[in-house]
Amino acid sequence: MPRFAFQQVDVFCSVPLKGNPVAVVLGADGLTDDQMAAFANWTNLSETTFILRPTDPAADYRLRIFTPARELPFAGHPTLGSCHAWLAAGGVPKGAEVMQECAVGLVPIRRGQGGLAFAAPPLVRSGPVAPDLLDRIRTGLGLPTEAITNAHWVDNGPGWVAVKLRSRADVLAAVPDYAALGRLTLGLVGPWDPAKDGTDAQFELRAFVCAEGYEDPVTGSLNASVAQWLIGTGQAPEAYVARQGTALGRAGRIDLRRQDGAIWVGGATVTCIEGSVLL
Repeated sequence: MPRFAFQQVDVFCSVPLKGNPVAVVLGADGLTDDQMAAFANWTNLSETTFILRPTDPAADYRLRIFTPARELPFAGHPTLGSCHAWLAAGGVPKGAEVMQECAVGLVPIRRGQGGLAFAAPPLVRSGPVAPDLLDRIRTGLGLPTEAITNAHWVDNGPGWVAVKLRSRADVLAAVPDYAALGRLTLGLVGPWDPAKDGTDAQFELRAFVCAEGYEDPVTGSLNASVAQWLIGTGQAPEAYVARQGTALGRAGRIDLRRQDGAIWVGGATVTCIEGSVLL
């Protein structure tokens, strides 16, 4: 049975066990689709990734991303966690940036003092949310009508629809009814009030994968697409900090900024488990 190098990396937090974990299998070219899907189902993490040789000559490696139920074309915290694992295993990029190949194309990743940051990929769907869908979302979250101040499709692969609420308190008070919300991939965002919440961040987020019935602790793809929406429409400054995972006892911290014509999504990464797996 072949042996593969393995790391489990906590993302968007410098303290182990307070971010969002991703399982990373390195040198996974010998695995079949079924083996990848079975291992991702077994880890039961929100995402498990497999690092392979690139097919694009501009890329440093190719990444495939699986939830316990399906393959994703892109996801944020697996991108940073997998890059962390690749670098820790001795990966050397061809240029100043690490270039990841995945189903949405090439994703540049930068290294800095605060950790790693990826350039947000283009949205595959944007635009306003239909009133009937917005009403279903409000009902499914148990929110009063006045709690929702804006909403927008912000899909960069996983299917995100973002709903902006009045406050951080409203975001944390939401209680999802997954059956009522159906197959939505739903993100909530609300501003921090400096007088009540402090100045450590400017926005609070939560992410619900309703078809699979869970809340994701800290979500890079959602933060990327929300930043594209908020910064692009003047609802947020050119650079801000978001927090996520509070409702789950995590302490995710995401740095968002518009720079060099792109939205960069960054955070700390730390290895929690290292070894090998037999597959």
